[in-house]
Amino acid sequence: MATNQLEILLADDDEDDCLFFKQAIGQLPLGTHLTTVEDGEQLMQLLTQPTPQIPHILFLDVNMPRKNGNECLSEMKLDEKLKKIPVIMMSTSSEQDVINKLYTIGANYFICKPVKASQLKKVIQQAISLLARENGVQPTKENFVLNGDLI
Repeated sequence: MATNQLEILLADDDEDDCLFFKQAIGQLPLGTHLTTVEDGEQLMQLLTQPTPQIPHILFLDVNMPRKNGNECLSEMKLDEKLKKIPVIMMSTSSEQDVINKLYTIGANYFICKPVKASQLKKVIQQAISLLARENGVQPTKENFVLNGDLI
C-alpha cells in the first residue's frame, strides 16, 4: 500500500450505504485506502489495538448496533492517541438535537446521508477538502453540517 494514500475508515452497519460509500470514494481524484467496520465495538477494537492503523479520516455512522457513533466519538475524544482523528458523523436523520450533541462532543462535520450516489460523492469530497484546508480544526457551528452544495 502506498504511503501517500489517504487512509479512510468507515464505520457503518448498513451494507448498501457501505457499498455506495466505497463507489463514491473510488471515483474521487485522489489515492485512497478504505477500511470498513460494521459496528462501534469493531471500530474501537481496531483503533485501540496495540499497534493501531490510525486513519487520516473517520466517517462514523450515528446509529449502529452494539455501540453507537455517539459512544465511539465520546470514547475517542477521551483518548490521547485517538482524539486528533478527524471524525465526520453521518446519519439518515438530521435531528438538530443530535447534531448539536455531536458538535459539542467534538465531531468535525456532520453529513445527513444523501439518497443519490452523486450527492454522496460530492459531500465526501467536500468533507475531505475542508478537513485538509482547516487542518482538522472543528469549524464554527454554522459550518458543521455538510450537504455537498459548497463545491
